[in-house]
Amino acid sequence: MRRRVGLLAGALPALALWWSGAIYGQDAATTDASAKPAPETIAQADIPARADADERFARDVIQRSSGRDPTEKFGPRLDALGESVREQSQLFKRDELKLLSVRRLESLERHWKFYGKQLEAWRRELQQATGQYAEDAAELARRRALWEATRTATETTTIAPALGSRIDFVAAQLALAEQAISGPIDKQIRLSRRASAVGENIEAGQKAVAAAITYIDSRLTRLDSPPIWELWRDGRKSDDALLSLQAGLAVEKQFLDEYSTANRNAQQLFRAFQIVMLPLLLWLSFRSRKLVSDDPEIQASTRVLRRPISSWLVLALLATLVFRPDAPILVHEVALLLALIPVLRLLPPSVYAVLGPWPYVATGLYLLERLNFLFVANPLYHRVYLLALTLMTLVLLAWLLWRSRAPGDGAARSVPEKVLRVAGYFGIAAMLVSALSNVFGNVSLAEMLTAGLIDSGYVGLVLFAGVTVLSSVTSLLLARRSVSRFRIVTQHAGPLLRGFTKLLKLAALVGWVIITLNEFRIYRPIADALRTVLNHPLNLGQVSLTLGGVLLFGFSVYLAFWVAKTVRLILQDDLLPKMSLPRGVGNSISSLSYYALLMAGLFFALAAAGFEVSQLAIVVGALSVGIGFGLQNVVNNFVSGLILMFERPIQPGDVVEVSGTSGKVREIGMRATTLSTFEGADVVVPNGMLLNEKLINWTLSDMDRRLEVNVGVAYGTDPRRVMDLLLEVSKSTPGVAATPEPAIVFTGFGPSSLDFSIRAWTNTFGEWVNIRSELAIRVHDALRDAGISIPFPQQDVHLRSVTPEAGAVLARPGPPPDPVAAG
Repeated sequence: MRRRVGLLAGALPALALWWSGAIYGQDAATTDASAKPAPETIAQADIPARADADERFARDVIQRSSGRDPTEKFGPRLDALGESVREQSQLFKRDELKLLSVRRLESLERHWKFYGKQLEAWRRELQQATGQYAEDAAELARRRALWEATRTATETTTIAPALGSRIDFVAAQLALAEQAISGPIDKQIRLSRRASAVGENIEAGQKAVAAAITYIDSRLTRLDSPPIWELWRDGRKSDDALLSLQAGLAVEKQFLDEYSTANRNAQQLFRAFQIVMLPLLLWLSFRSRKLVSDDPEIQASTRVLRRPISSWLVLALLATLVFRPDAPILVHEVALLLALIPVLRLLPPSVYAVLGPWPYVATGLYLLERLNFLFVANPLYHRVYLLALTLMTLVLLAWLLWRSRAPGDGAARSVPEKVLRVAGYFGIAAMLVSALSNVFGNVSLAEMLTAGLIDSGYVGLVLFAGVTVLSSVTSLLLARRSVSRFRIVTQHAGPLLRGFTKLLKLAALVGWVIITLNEFRIYRPIADALRTVLNHPLNLGQVSLTLGGVLLFGFSVYLAFWVAKTVRLILQDDLLPKMSLPRGVGNSISSLSYYALLMAGLFFALAAAGFEVSQLAIVVGALSVGIGFGLQNVVNNFVSGLILMFERPIQPGDVVEVSGTSGKVREIGMRATTLSTFEGADVVVPNGMLLNEKLINWTLSDMDRRLEVNVGVAYGTDPRRVMDLLLEVSKSTPGVAATPEPAIVFTGFGPSSLDFSIRAWTNTFGEWVNIRSELAIRVHDALRDAGISIPFPQQDVHLRSVTPEAGAVLARPGPPPDPVAAG
């Protein structure tokens, strides 16, 4: 947009030619005239209507240009920012920056980044306020070029004089509008040029601070000060150091004031959040005293939250470090100092059992290390104090290691104890090197080792205390069913708490590692090396990838799967069941939401990995070829799944029959549907089969099922009596629906009996087999009690011819002989 504004200010006619198509990506001086496309013109019949519209547009532009200048408020803001940048630039010269401590340089680096963010915010607001002018200028240039081309075309043709005058008048009005709008655009351009100058100063300041930090890091391997015994003979006070300290405090105060002013709204919200946390912790503390549980986690959480003020202080100060990472270092330092006592009160007893008195030692050493600024004015006092602090740390570490020596019973040490002992030996070695470096003149290395060890030890305790408080709050909230209204939360409270605690510990560990690496001055080179490796391009034809993009793509896909799965679970288990939705709609909503989130996450992952639309076209083309050759069934099943989701011919829980397989629908996916058969098997049916073949759904519209029981009675029984008896039994059977009423049908005369059929309905499809069985038993008992017999099947056998022996046997009086006994 800035480039367009510059072109408009320099040559509006040239922009008009470019927009109208006379210049189309080529230089006019080197392009053959015959190769230029013919300019677009307006048809004579459209001239009156187009003229009225363009004249109204020109008047609107003139009116907007003559109104209040939107750039009035931007000039003073830019002047104030530029003045602050100039003062910051003149405060320290490039060589003087090399004499500052790393902490002061990091604060200056944040200060310069703050100015850079302020300038970027100013530019965005200027663009939003004046963007309409650039759009109007481009549109004016396009329309005027169109009218000029039309006027040129009418010179070789016959046109009515009135139309010619109309063309000239509209072109003149558009030119006046361009002249009116050139003033605001010129102001915008001048402001942009001034902002560019301020940006160059900010960039120069950032580079100077980065160079000073690199120089200080390079001094870690060489002597940068005289030995301490030479300073002992010359104990003069350093006025330069005192002035530098005073100037540094003034700069920090200025940075704090500017940061507070620029982020006033965000700070008010942050303070409101901190204030709201206090009543919540007080309420949880009150409730925890009444909570009785045998769970060790609940007991530990209750013990932590019995100190609500300390918990609130730790959370508020930790939130300052996490949510305001770009704040002045002075704010972070004050927050860490205020957390000294709360951290010691909130650490669980298990920490003291493993670390012993180390938490008290670490907090005391941190406080002493922060008091070092009182001796900066005198180099001798500063180095003596630093040496004394180093030796004190060395002695305390040795004492702690001696206290934690192996017990006499030969018990094996745990893994944390072994790690802590290795860290203790490393700390002793670092303090020895620091003391020797201080004595012989490598003050940079001595300061780095001592401050790095003490700061990393104390920050680790702060982060651990913060994780303990957050875990305790979460544990008690999940334990309170009145707070956890979601069923998914109450059912999975244990896994959710463990997962959340692991995530907190991982985040705290990553933060502690970054802070420790930065304290020991190795974070920047490691970060630069990783940035170089991750951003190294890998060109595969027209596709350009980076290792960082691939890793980011994988993480984004994993995150998309996790979010989609969680959202579907919440919708299925908590939200949708509470709504009055038709049966099956909830399943469709949750499934479609799941796949929609997956698709959106995939596109976000591709965008995060750096894929462009042109690169995605290659992938889509390859996918189209694959679909054409071998993925027709996959696409068919996918589209069939969408149809099943929207039309809902089957729904989870329905009893269906397809291709000879009967079962209950357990899950409807995008590719296949899972059926649970009544024999206990799970059958995966492709969605295309459900739509292409005959599908029987027994429970689509309701849960009704017709029951039919056939029975025969002996000849000679009164049919009407039998029908009344069967009707009475059917109505009295539990589970048989009263509406529609059971029906008794005399079906005919059987070979051995009079046949009847009971036709009844039940509203409970899942129990229809048991209800039919119960009905058959009751019919049998009722016929038996009424003396009505159920005949056996009978069959007459006619013999046409027999042997003489068989005839003699049959002619004998008495029953026929038993063939089994005879055999």
